[in-house]
Amino acid sequence: MVAIIVVFPSKDNAVSIRNLLVRYGMDVAGVCTTGAKALQYADTAEDGIVVCGYKMKDMMYTELREYLPEGFEMLLVASPEKWHGDDTDGVVCLPMPLKVYDLMNTMDMLVKTLKQRRKRRKEERKIRSPGQKKVIAMAKELLMNRNHMSEEEAHRYLQKCSMESGTNMAETAEMVLSVMAE
Repeated sequence: MVAIIVVFPSKDNAVSIRNLLVRYGMDVAGVCTTGAKALQYADTAEDGIVVCGYKMKDMMYTELREYLPEGFEMLLVASPEKWHGDDTDGVVCLPMPLKVYDLMNTMDMLVKTLKQRRKRRKEERKIRSPGQKKVIAMAKELLMNRNHMSEEEAHRYLQKCSMESGTNMAETAEMVLSVMAE
């Protein structure tokens, strides 16, 4: 799920935008009036979209963009003279007055982009380097010799330890090698 955070200096505006997004089937993680609160919401998510105005109660949109985690995109809703000429990475702008059709199409585009990026990251994690493959093979070999496991049992053991520790399989294999080497 993509975390959507709505930030406007007016709580009424933020709630109105949230209601529109929810009405069209999007989950909104948070609604707030300050950039600091938006950053708190963002810290709890891997990636997401911040829908905001030009200026929050405590900071400008450029400051908020600077402090957002890497996986976040920003949708700025403001009059064109406020952002015309600004070239900030990760910021998509929609002009005021806001049209529901434009908002929903832009949000759909941003959500799809984030999902594709997440999928790409997941696929990249699956691809192991030759060095990682070698470490895993060495750990399996050690488990097979010392614990009299089959290759399949050793592989399952490494997978289980990897999931329990929250590390990738190569890191788990390195830990097994270091522990068993002692």
